[in-house]
Amino acid sequence: MSKSGVWRSVSRTDPGKTRARNEDAFLDDPDKGLWVVADGMGGYQRGDIASRLIVASLAELPERNDFEERVQGVRQCLLWLNRRLSQELTVIAGRHDDTIGSTVVALLIEGTRAVCIWAGDSRCYLWREQRLYQLTKDHSLRQQLIDEQKMDDRQALVQPHSTALTRAVGASEHLTLDVLEFVVHPADAFLLCSDGLYQGLSSETLGRALDRPTPGAALAHLFEHVLDGPARDNLTGVVIRQ
Repeated sequence: MSKSGVWRSVSRTDPGKTRARNEDAFLDDPDKGLWVVADGMGGYQRGDIASRLIVASLAELPERNDFEERVQGVRQCLLWLNRRLSQELTVIAGRHDDTIGSTVVALLIEGTRAVCIWAGDSRCYLWREQRLYQLTKDHSLRQQLIDEQKMDDRQALVQPHSTALTRAVGASEHLTLDVLEFVVHPADAFLLCSDGLYQGLSSETLGRALDRPTPGAALAHLFEHVLDGPARDNLTGVVIRQ
């Protein structure tokens, strides 16, 4: 467990029970107030390259005193990585039609200010005053069908290719990042996770886990639930609380 000021965090990743390779990566750096989860795109070539490059690049960002500059630094880094992954590494992989991509969700906290930045379907949850909030909105065909076709979640889930991503780092030449800024409350707890962790877990299960007094207990509870099931995908989570 790491601790800096009032923030404590615990992180964990697991390949799951089906996949031989873990294409997830994470950054757990409470000293910088920065946490990241990246999920290499499973159907694409060498997604682990993308997720690890994202995490390594964000970890190496220089320290900045101004919070706005830190947020801008993360955004610029991800946009630069998108250009690199969509152009340079695609050629390096040996075939122009290979795509090397990854989802990303990043959380920055300084004092009472927080910013979440994301692309894809890795998520950030907030547990506040006994209520669970999903701060991120998935960039997926499933979510698009819900928004545009007015389908409910079950209807969208059974549509062909509903799990396909509509945004990810490296997936196309131009990337739009979603950014959410908000105020932190004293007892807030956060979960950053890849889809392999949250799929199949109810909001009640997520909430019960995040209500536990330590990040380690919360994360252990979540992994136990997923690994007791089929765990067909890589799973990664970072829990942050005061």
